[in-house]
Amino acid sequence: MKVMHLLPSLSSGGVEQVVLELCEGLCTAGVENVVVSAGGSMVPAIEATGARHITRPIGRKSIFTLLQVGRTARLIREEKPDILHLHSRVPAWVGQLACRRIPVDERPAIVSTFHGFHSVNGYSAIMAKGDRVIAVSRCMREHILENYRKCPADDIVVIPNSIDASRFNPEYKPSTDWFDKWYSDYPELKDKYTLCLPGRITRLKGAPHLGPILRHLRSRGIPAHAVIVGETKKGKEAYRDEVQAGFAEEGVADCVTWTGHRRDLADVLCACDVTLSLTLQPESFGKTTLEALSLGRPVAGYEHGGVGEQLEQFLPEGMIPAGDTAAMAGLLEKWYAQRPVPKTPVPAPYRREDMIQAHIDLYQSLCRP
Repeated sequence: MKVMHLLPSLSSGGVEQVVLELCEGLCTAGVENVVVSAGGSMVPAIEATGARHITRPIGRKSIFTLLQVGRTARLIREEKPDILHLHSRVPAWVGQLACRRIPVDERPAIVSTFHGFHSVNGYSAIMAKGDRVIAVSRCMREHILENYRKCPADDIVVIPNSIDASRFNPEYKPSTDWFDKWYSDYPELKDKYTLCLPGRITRLKGAPHLGPILRHLRSRGIPAHAVIVGETKKGKEAYRDEVQAGFAEEGVADCVTWTGHRRDLADVLCACDVTLSLTLQPESFGKTTLEALSLGRPVAGYEHGGVGEQLEQFLPEGMIPAGDTAAMAGLLEKWYAQRPVPKTPVPAPYRREDMIQAHIDLYQSLCRP
């Protein structure tokens, strides 16, 4: 079986990470993988799995990207994949239009994955037009059914993103050397009640909500300190400055540490007391929260989207009404005295092997005899 994945690029990001994990698992299972994208820093990692990467500018939001339709059609006819897996909207348009140029008996089956809550319009509707449509959570399936009525319910398959249980489990602990360097780099975190907010620095992540939460905890004599772990992409510096100014107004600017992007997130999650999810809009999945829960670390988050589904299963007391910073602060005050332990180990379908097998089963169901 041969699968061709189409996505915009291979820089850091959730979609790219899922494709990397798929290539690792599928190649190990004997499935041939070809990844088509504009390239990026993750290409060596993709190729290390045994997959091949082909560089094509198929992800740019420009009318000129349609010039790639003919080239992509030729590529598909040359490679002859059984499955064309579409992971993003612009590549999905390119892939779908390319397949229309190929004789029906030579076309691959088309699978698309809704990795996130796209704006609902005709442009996004292309993701609901595969032979099968993967939703990464139950709430994503409901979103598709509600907003893309022409997509048959039987064509939607829920396959959650996953974690590597051999790495993310309650027995995992950072090394002594790691802790020494952590507190050397961030001495302000020593003996603090640390609240980790992971994710890229964007408005959706709800970082400003940390201000009133920290102010409340500090007023109760709790040495709370926020650790914001994530990349500030080019063009987002002004937003980060805006958030930091808000912390200053709340009087908690000295209670926040920005670490930037970290490759040792498992260690950081273990080092912090609580992981937070303050997304203002529902997330389709919420991978870092699942990783924290898998490590046996408590998570407090707004009760919507994929994060709400995880908390409902692993730590229901961590669910807070969306946007209710007072309730969140009250919960964290309670947890300072006695922190809960989420249910572990992580069961199906959240394990890596479950996700890989579910994809294999789906692909095989679409392969022609």
